[in-house]
Amino acid sequence: MLYGFAGAGVVGLVVVIAVFALGGGSSSGATSAGKSIQADGCQFKTYPALPVSHYTTLTPSPPPTWNSVPPTSGRHYVQPLVFGQYDQPVLEIQAVHNLEHGGMILQYGSKVSKQQVDAITQWYRADANAVVVAPLPSLGDKIAMTAWTRWSECTGFNVKAANTFRTAFRYQGPEKFPKSFLAPGQ
Repeated sequence: MLYGFAGAGVVGLVVVIAVFALGGGSSSGATSAGKSIQADGCQFKTYPALPVSHYTTLTPSPPPTWNSVPPTSGRHYVQPLVFGQYDQPVLEIQAVHNLEHGGMILQYGSKVSKQQVDAITQWYRADANAVVVAPLPSLGDKIAMTAWTRWSECTGFNVKAANTFRTAFRYQGPEKFPKSFLAPGQ
């Protein structure tokens, strides 16, 4: 009986260690990153994770509902986007799947200047792994950054906030993929 209790204790310890190792531990890093992003003049919010399931069509009826714009979690299409930079808007129903894999998405509105889009391109090319960049015209002069349950919005492109967001929240989705599986073009 003692061996059974000891074995259960070891299994419990392994579970606790696994939870912390896989990102289920303290949110102090997220809180610090969020405060830094806000100090840089941007908005930041953590949303509760919505239930996950896959659609087999890009146009489900009824359409999905999410708790943020752009979405940060929830139901999505079975096939994610190819990681990369797009010059046309992407389908949010697909983009959510990239977030589930640990990706980060930066989207910019139709009133963001060409100079700022060029700065976004430079930022993206400096560290493009697990990142999608695309226009989202309805954002106007805003830039939105999303990762699994994390959302930020800035008026214009703020490289410091974007770096903080990418460092803190990329690779943090509930489905853990090797970083090499999240490269541009994949």
